[in-house]
Amino acid sequence: MNIRVFATGGTFDKEYDILSGQLFFKESHLQEMFIQGRCSINIEVRTLMMVDSLNMTDTDREVIIHNCLHTDSDKIIITHGTDTMVKTASAIAKVVKDKTIVLTGAMIPYKFGSSDGFFNLGAALAFVQTLPIGVYVVMNGRYFMWNNVKKNLKTGFFEEVEN
Repeated sequence: MNIRVFATGGTFDKEYDILSGQLFFKESHLQEMFIQGRCSINIEVRTLMMVDSLNMTDTDREVIIHNCLHTDSDKIIITHGTDTMVKTASAIAKVVKDKTIVLTGAMIPYKFGSSDGFFNLGAALAFVQTLPIGVYVVMNGRYFMWNNVKKNLKTGFFEEVEN
């Protein structure tokens, strides 16, 4: 089994500049996280971009979709900022029909030490291996179908959309 992981930035990969007090992107922490987690799965990581999801454009989403379509893996994890994760999941689901794709992220940067990113990444690894073909959002230990999830801006948790 080969799992492709695409990094796109988001809070997951942000770091803190102690001089300016600003969050910034340097490089993805995914390889470090997989080593720390003693992951024994065959994983290929590729950084597509390092952007805050609020700044993600339709062109950026096209790059993500292009890479999903053209990877030989049928199991894909995308690390993504939480603010527009559902929008990207929707764009992917409209085009990619034959793969299991899981988007995940973090509310707190991994480098802060108290991040939920490590937990979410582990959950994404488990779900991408077990869920059927489709596009999913994995956060807070749960998975959601791309078209039945939203980020609750009051609680910071992802939840099912009430129909």
